[in-house]
Amino acid sequence: MKVGEPLSNRAIALARSRGIARARDFREAGIAPSIVKRLCEQGQLVRLARGLYQMADTDDVNAMHSLAEAARLAPHGVVALLSALQFHELTTQLPHAIWLCFHHKARIPRTLPFRVEAVRASGEAFEAGRMTAQIEGVTVPIYDPAKTIVDCFKYRSRVGLDVAIEALRDGLRQRKATHADLWRYAAICRVQNVMRPYLESLS
Repeated sequence: MKVGEPLSNRAIALARSRGIARARDFREAGIAPSIVKRLCEQGQLVRLARGLYQMADTDDVNAMHSLAEAARLAPHGVVALLSALQFHELTTQLPHAIWLCFHHKARIPRTLPFRVEAVRASGEAFEAGRMTAQIEGVTVPIYDPAKTIVDCFKYRSRVGLDVAIEALRDGLRQRKATHADLWRYAAICRVQNVMRPYLESLS
């Protein structure tokens, strides 16, 4: 048995379990960069960006993969708006970018291997409704369905009022959001007056 084989197997197992593995993950597991490089050359690993790797047989066309990659590369962002709607199956839209919400003081990464549509929020409007999803072994911060719907009304000039209304109807119909939660988030995001006629018509 070659000396490098056990470490190669360990590297593959780590990448498969993490979904997207960082160079630091390999170092902490005692796996040298040369082994990771060799696995990339052999076509077993794929280098997504500097210090980020995944298994070559991962379906990187999957939209959920993009969310996992975003969580790794933009850890201060929260998946929001169209991307969150797609995750919660509350839209027929197919976003051509990853929609992320950042705290108003956070730095938004400028060099990412995918397009990002960024919005900013602060205080409770940023913190409320945050949950996490496990995608490809990555913990992805994302807003829950009700908060996502309210955010669509708040940022209606960016996503379109028709998208927000569609999400509201589907969220209530599928029971993924309640009137109580929607009113609560609407108050936090200060869009009660905007949402009132639509919520009252669906009561």
